[in-house]
Amino acid sequence: MKKTNLEEKEFLQKYDSSMFEKPSVAVDVLIFTIEDDVLKVVMIEREEFPYKGCLALPGVFVGIDESLEDAVKRGVKAETGLKDIYFEQLYTWGEVKRDPRMRIISVSYMALVSIDQLCKKATNGNVRQYLHPVEEVLKADEIAFDHQKIIAYARERIKNKVDYSDIAFNFMPEKFTLPRLQKVYEILLDKPLYKANFRKKISPMVLETDESTSGDAHRPSKYYVKNPNCEE
Repeated sequence: MKKTNLEEKEFLQKYDSSMFEKPSVAVDVLIFTIEDDVLKVVMIEREEFPYKGCLALPGVFVGIDESLEDAVKRGVKAETGLKDIYFEQLYTWGEVKRDPRMRIISVSYMALVSIDQLCKKATNGNVRQYLHPVEEVLKADEIAFDHQKIIAYARERIKNKVDYSDIAFNFMPEKFTLPRLQKVYEILLDKPLYKANFRKKISPMVLETDESTSGDAHRPSKYYVKNPNCEE
């Protein structure tokens, strides 16, 4: 075993990594929120070529000694001023011609955040300037790189997960009304829901509080919180 370790050490010392071409690796970040009853995504306007002046997802190249997660945090904070947001890996994009500059493989990450939390996470100005309606972005003529395709993939992933998971709660404040929660479900599913069926479905997922809306303009509604013991 010692001889094998020594042989491997000698091999690595002599190994010439320049024998192989190396693609660059980037991360692209999708931050979704709901504002004014519209699903929106954080995008920036590119300041340099290629696609100068076009909307793009926040993203950066991954440093040689940097983890993917650290690159995500660095890129999002640098380009939008957002920090301390939880992301999960979505998909890896590796089409050969996806970037006109060179061979770039991109790992996409996704976050679902309430509009209130999104505003609190910003460190440099109004984060709302970066918000764009998802449906408008998907129909736009000029979106940088393959980011339109990435957004469409993420949008479908969200829609599919709403039925069997609790991801809709990511868009909610700590306390919420059931009518508001139903509206968020309808936005994500892109269809109306029957009140009775919806409330039966989500009843194990929520807990009623002692608080309610003021009822100045409408009948008071009870406030609820997410059930921390829910297994979904």
